[in-house]
Amino acid sequence: MECLYCFLGFLLLAARLPLAAAKRFHDVLGNERPSGYMREHNQLNGWCSDENEWNEKLYPVWKRGDMRWKNSWKGGHVQAVLTSDSPALVGSNITFVVNLVFPRCQKEDADGNIVYEKNCRNDTGLSADPYVYNWTAWSEDGDWGNGSSHRHHDVFPDGKPFPPHHGWRKWNFVYIFHTLGQYFQKLGRCSASISINTANVTVGPQIMEVTVYRRHERAYVPIAQVKDVYVVTDEIPIYVTMSQKNNRNSSDDTFLRDLPIVFDVLIHDPSHFLNQSAIYYKWNFGDNTGLFVSNNHTLNHTYVLNGTFSLNLTVQAAVPGPCPPTPRPPKPTPSSEPAGDNPLELSEIHDENCLINRYGYFTATITIVEGVLEVNIIQVTDVLMPVPQPDTSLMDFVVTCQGTIPREVCTVISDPTCQIAQNAVCNPVDVDETCQLTVRRAFNGAGTYCVNLTLGDDVSLALTSTLISIPGRDPVSPLRMAVGALTSIGCLAVFVTVITLLVYKKHKTYKPIENSAGNVAKGKGLNVFLNHAKAVFFPGNQEKDPLLKNQPGIL
Repeated sequence: MECLYCFLGFLLLAARLPLAAAKRFHDVLGNERPSGYMREHNQLNGWCSDENEWNEKLYPVWKRGDMRWKNSWKGGHVQAVLTSDSPALVGSNITFVVNLVFPRCQKEDADGNIVYEKNCRNDTGLSADPYVYNWTAWSEDGDWGNGSSHRHHDVFPDGKPFPPHHGWRKWNFVYIFHTLGQYFQKLGRCSASISINTANVTVGPQIMEVTVYRRHERAYVPIAQVKDVYVVTDEIPIYVTMSQKNNRNSSDDTFLRDLPIVFDVLIHDPSHFLNQSAIYYKWNFGDNTGLFVSNNHTLNHTYVLNGTFSLNLTVQAAVPGPCPPTPRPPKPTPSSEPAGDNPLELSEIHDENCLINRYGYFTATITIVEGVLEVNIIQVTDVLMPVPQPDTSLMDFVVTCQGTIPREVCTVISDPTCQIAQNAVCNPVDVDETCQLTVRRAFNGAGTYCVNLTLGDDVSLALTSTLISIPGRDPVSPLRMAVGALTSIGCLAVFVTVITLLVYKKHKTYKPIENSAGNVAKGKGLNVFLNHAKAVFFPGNQEKDPLLKNQPGIL
């Protein structure tokens, strides 16, 4: 009898061995983690626990450094690039996208096959076979997806069958996403994406891992692994741009006194979670002007004193969220039982339709200085030359300014459409406190020109523009001039670009002139690449017969 018990025990032990040896998803996808890890996180909708078993027969597992990785893809290695729209406000959706980068000269065609690009040479030269992997032929010639083999091979690593879809034969990659002790598996082509709701995700940084397999006859082969950090936050992610007219360099958080600064708040909400929320912006500009509350994401503010100021912004939005516990009314008790001893008084009820306030914060230290605030052309006159020259005219522009005294004047001459700059020049200036000067320029040839003029110093750059008409140099014909303000925004943009090119050539630290020079908070501004345009307008110092010439002793 004792031997019988031993034999039965042996059978039970043998029956348990396969279970003990079976791999589980967390063995394949995740790093070592404490027991009960998933229990620390709430269930994600549609995801499964990584305690489930992994079918290693269909989906072999290779450790990092395994020599089989070198042959997992024909012609090189596949790289998986994982991105997300993190950070995400808790309760909103976050989207992850995986893109496969194939070796040189390889791409995915319309049928999901991997082919060689035409006329592209890699390390092995041109290939006679147009296909890297012709999965369409495998499906038609083999038994993939037919009869019993469909049940055996068209399954995910946990044994669940592929979802029915008319285009499933073009989906030749299996993506397994893994985070928070849970996994999600799906078919895809060379790109795959998923979205998860973060209501049940712990606030803070988390890791998303993705493993990608490709089809290979009656099994699958791992081709790439990638991981990335994403962030779930209980604070509204916000960014603030600050811009100001005449500001030469907004990226240093230095702005001009007596000119409005435009503050624009950008809320990072790619899933539109806050679309239905009432959002309020509470501003404190640090200059003792008080608290400004607005429901508009854009606000103008003018500083009237020089100095350094601390800017503080709080953004408030009401969003769906968990409600605070509410005590349940106690049941009636016998007079002999004290009411405070009733355990039902400690129970809680929850209302799932509560709104809670979420907040976002932004702070900045900005410096206010004086600068050139305004420039105007008040008079344009024809200058008689001692020795008349055919097709040449001298013009004097009388210019006034407000604010600090400028150190430099720049002029750009454009064609009549204000689209093509023909020449530009800059000169240092020495102006008294009245801030009035005369700028003389020479024009070759009759016609109508756009004249764009700027006065600037180290921190500011003020712009004005005018149209001028130069007639032919007929001695009996009076000079006709038309001076007017340019109201076209398109023309103004061209002026700004051309002046930027000019001053950049003269001063390497020059920044573009704009009506609203953009500056992304924390120094992240928009980069403008003007090398090509600069080469067009300034091919070199050997210009022949330029339209605009400097005269000795004249600005």
